[in-house]
Amino acid sequence: MSDISAFDSLVSAFCCLPGVGAKSAQRMALHLIERDRQGGSVLSEALQHALEKIGKCKLCRNLSEGEHCEVCVDPHRDKSLICVVENPADVFAIEQSGTYRGLYFVLMGYLSPLDGIGPDEIGLEAFKNRIIEEEIKEVILATNPTVEGEATAFYITKLVGLQGIQISRIAHGVPIGGELEYVDSNTLAHALSGRRLITK
Repeated sequence: MSDISAFDSLVSAFCCLPGVGAKSAQRMALHLIERDRQGGSVLSEALQHALEKIGKCKLCRNLSEGEHCEVCVDPHRDKSLICVVENPADVFAIEQSGTYRGLYFVLMGYLSPLDGIGPDEIGLEAFKNRIIEEEIKEVILATNPTVEGEATAFYITKLVGLQGIQISRIAHGVPIGGELEYVDSNTLAHALSGRRLITK
């Protein structure tokens, strides 16, 4: 028997997925080998196809099978609005809400000087060029409410402010259906500072 068996290699491959430990990976591998070899073949082909076909949109940096993604080429989107997010998962989440009809710019990360991630690594030069070249009227910052996300939002605010473009930040606060006594103090602080007037 070789040092690493085919089964062990399969288990190790599953471990590269986020949140999948050795036990979960082993369970997945056993399921495919013992109960669903056809499903394993379909999974293998779909993964290979996705890796070959999916790249990044040249305009917004979101996942795309073509030079430009579906959002960027959609003539019904509001071309004056651009929402800045950290990763493609954020785009999916906002799109599922069905309320936003503008464009996006995907940073593929956030500023983190300690990790060697500066403005160039998250594409801020390309972002600056885009807001200058296109008729952008408002930039919406939708980075995560983490230390890095807030630092990134602050940096972009300075960058956009120099161009004289309106900038806003998505609200963070109490979730719908949540009860105040169970909400953490940081979330409550964000909710209070981001409060808005109720018009009569």
